[in-house]
Amino acid sequence: MNILIVEDELTAVDKLTEMIAKIKPNSDFTICQSVKETVEVLQGKSKFHLGFFDIQLADDISFEIFKQVDVEFPIIFTTAYDQYVLKALEENAIDYLLKPIQSDRLELAIQKVKTLESHFLNQQIQKVTQNVKSKNRFLVKKGTEYVSIKKEDIAYFFSEHKVSFLVDNSGVKYIVDKPLAELHEDLGNVDFFRINRKYIAHIDAIEKFRSENGKIRVFLEPQTNEEVLISKETAPKFRAWIEDR
Repeated sequence: MNILIVEDELTAVDKLTEMIAKIKPNSDFTICQSVKETVEVLQGKSKFHLGFFDIQLADDISFEIFKQVDVEFPIIFTTAYDQYVLKALEENAIDYLLKPIQSDRLELAIQKVKTLESHFLNQQIQKVTQNVKSKNRFLVKKGTEYVSIKKEDIAYFFSEHKVSFLVDNSGVKYIVDKPLAELHEDLGNVDFFRINRKYIAHIDAIEKFRSENGKIRVFLEPQTNEEVLISKETAPKFRAWIEDR
């Protein structure tokens, strides 16, 4: 079992790894001591089966990690404070262990992971299925009529004044009766990227991009009437997506 431990107190790391090793003797541990270090590790190629996250770290609280990267493995939070229970449950929290951690509570928490393994496996399968079973045509408004646009003819979607628009490869703009969040699910995550709250773009519509103060400015074709920016938090995911394509 590959286990990620996020903890900035080395004595707590030593105690926790010793306790886990008695329950799961063949475990491999990766230790991170800050939000920044954890984000960097999770953006890499490492795969984990379970994570133990202390909540209060030296540079921030560990909930900030989930805002910057997708964490798709179960998490057991460890802390000396109980005021974060509800927030912990919003993430992939399997359990919430108060320090000092008792061995019997730790063992029960790890047993929960095995019980819920099928749940997380089904989540991953569902994501893959959504990508594969994406829509091939989209219904749009052209004047008073509706027409169907092929997926391969779409350059990008954007939102303006709470109205969604589709722009095809020739630059024609259509109204779409769906919010961008729902359109993103219909598209799948292979050839389209959710650039920000206002734009979803096909990879072929991305003419070029450049870094600007940690953010990324994207130049789309057909051209837009405004700057299209990717946030600092989303920038690493965008670069990885571009490289994978």
